[in-house]
Amino acid sequence: MTTISLLLSPAQIEFLRKLYADSPIVTSVPYSLFQVIEEDCRITVYASHKTVFQGKNAEEHAALFQAGAITQTVVKTSAKLPKKTATTSLSSLVFPQAGSDEVGTGDYFGPVVVCACITTQKDADEFGSLNITDSKKMTDTAILEVAPKLMAALSYSLLVVDNDKYNEVHLKHNMNAIKAILHNQAYVHLKKKAGQLPALCVVDQFSPAPNYFRYLEGEAEIERNLHFETKAESKYFSVACASVIARYTFLKSFHAMEEHYSFSFPKGAGTHVDEAAVEFVKKFGKNKLCHVAKIHFKNTEKVENLNK
Repeated sequence: MTTISLLLSPAQIEFLRKLYADSPIVTSVPYSLFQVIEEDCRITVYASHKTVFQGKNAEEHAALFQAGAITQTVVKTSAKLPKKTATTSLSSLVFPQAGSDEVGTGDYFGPVVVCACITTQKDADEFGSLNITDSKKMTDTAILEVAPKLMAALSYSLLVVDNDKYNEVHLKHNMNAIKAILHNQAYVHLKKKAGQLPALCVVDQFSPAPNYFRYLEGEAEIERNLHFETKAESKYFSVACASVIARYTFLKSFHAMEEHYSFSFPKGAGTHVDEAAVEFVKKFGKNKLCHVAKIHFKNTEKVENLNK
């Protein structure tokens, strides 16, 4: 498979648009003018006029434009693009790819963890037998066994926000803003760690792209070449791996918190969590709750009512 990046002129972009007028066109890719989906190549034209051809026949599609391109980058890999089927999208089959996901945002107790990682076709082949998918669909036992193997093989960036820091940051930012900042930081760190990011970088979508980037106003560095898709952890191998690594780290942090307090913290945010929080406050005091819980959750209000 080959990835070719060209900087095209407005006239070349207009020619490209007419040339693929009968092909499927996508306009939802952030900061792009449009994206063409061909069976053997995906062509993304960004607002900056950077145009990325990616697929097994990228060279053939790019050939008409290379002579007049201002700048160009060609990256070849040995991966073969699998045959597209009715249940898979071309973008979900392209390697290398990067993906990011977060864990812990729905749990009253414990940290928020975000991971971004890069995967290749070789990684997908090597770990295919491990049944890696959305971490919510995997048992904790399976995650504890699989994640260390992924962490030893993949390039990844991991951010862990403990409850003290989370509660401090939440005074200024809502949950979605916090997630956006963390996903962006994870990609910025991953880019520095790996040297460059793949053409396809996927965020498991929790907010519309315009809102995501609005949350990042004021950030020193912003990674903008992102593809947003809901339930991406079930569609993209890279996002599934990021989800598993994030869940593994969450479980390890959760266990360390339990050992520190010699207390059994339940996961989630249901009634059983309210009961545990009441018990925790009775044992350690209300002032300790901010060290182990996300105090803006409604569970805190319920705990206060139950303690009256």
